[in-house]
Amino acid sequence: MSWLCRDCFATADVAPAGGSCRSCGSPRGIAHDELFDLSLAHVDCDAFYASVEKRDNPGLADKPLIIGGGTRGVVSTACYVARMYGVRSAMPMFKALKACPDAVVLKPDMKKYVAASREIRALMLDLTPLVEPLSIDEAFLDLTGTARVHHATPAAMLARLAANVERQVGVSISVGLSYNKFLAKLSSDLDKPRGFAVIGQAEAMDFLARRPVSDIYGVGKAFHRKLDADGVRLIGDFRKFSEADLMRRYGAIGKRLHAFAHGRDARDVSPGNQAKSVSSETTFNSDLRDADELARHLWRLSENVSADLKRKDLAARTVTLKLRAADFSIRTRSRTLDNPTQLAGVLFDAAAPLMRIEADGRTAFRLIGVGGAGLMPGETADAPDLLDTGRQRRKKIETALDQVRARYGKTSIGEGRGRKDG
Repeated sequence: MSWLCRDCFATADVAPAGGSCRSCGSPRGIAHDELFDLSLAHVDCDAFYASVEKRDNPGLADKPLIIGGGTRGVVSTACYVARMYGVRSAMPMFKALKACPDAVVLKPDMKKYVAASREIRALMLDLTPLVEPLSIDEAFLDLTGTARVHHATPAAMLARLAANVERQVGVSISVGLSYNKFLAKLSSDLDKPRGFAVIGQAEAMDFLARRPVSDIYGVGKAFHRKLDADGVRLIGDFRKFSEADLMRRYGAIGKRLHAFAHGRDARDVSPGNQAKSVSSETTFNSDLRDADELARHLWRLSENVSADLKRKDLAARTVTLKLRAADFSIRTRSRTLDNPTQLAGVLFDAAAPLMRIEADGRTAFRLIGVGGAGLMPGETADAPDLLDTGRQRRKKIETALDQVRARYGKTSIGEGRGRKDG
């Protein structure tokens, strides 16, 4: 059975007696028959936002820490100490504080987290160009063929990556190593935090047979209830059905469920994978019913999305409005544009009528958000339109405002729609 020390990176064909490394004495070894044959990994940062904050403030090290909005917001990330009290991501903040009243609560500092993410991404790219980011704190890596370059197995290089991230960035990661993306992502959750887990081909079928269907990405609460009603509770239960049966029952996803249940996933690691949407949202200090007040928030959020699209050189073809009511129910409405856009005014003009239909005074809302999807290259944005002769004028005005903000600061100038007296 192949063995690797995760601290000094020594390797052996047989795990040492007693489990500790003969070279450095570390007990953090990993043994697996296929350890040195596997090359597809999923890397996930451990409680990323909270870890960055604890890195920057050692006084928080042993304290329960929640990153999120105010008392009316939701939890973005909870450190592992807070999770011991039952705090979880996406939990309403009032519930989190009821479960853990002594928690320290900090608002997210995205600029800081993005900087740390970029450092980690650079370390990944030192190992392989085949890095597919899934979010700010996780990515797939394909290290096939890299042993010849690094003179070390993919497993050893991943252990070095974990050590380098801790030393250079100051946060920890967990690694999942397998032979496809589905199993690599599953394995990265098995040994958190600071974990390193392996799922090989030999044990994949037995392993999956015992796992709950909720382990499959895309099986949300509603679909989970449907599967449960159909008597499908474990991934292995899908094997009772043919691929055709699953597709008849559940549509196109049935094909994927059948493959996953048999340990198959043909997806490649795609380094060109880009964000599918750009969005911005805000939670109010008190619920809002007034459409004009909601519109003022919507305008500022449209400006945020516009700035993000311009910075990333992207254009959005679809505009999506998100509203969360006082009872936490969520309403989303979308509109597809005739032409892709980067302009705040176009985003707002598409979302505002959708908002006014929902904001009829009968429902109070605690959150509003706007997003741009159907992303395309920035060069396609806001082409001249004979049916909208004012578009180019608005584009020139926004460009001029952007230049002023770039020179004098984001709040130096703005349109009246974002102000209470506007």
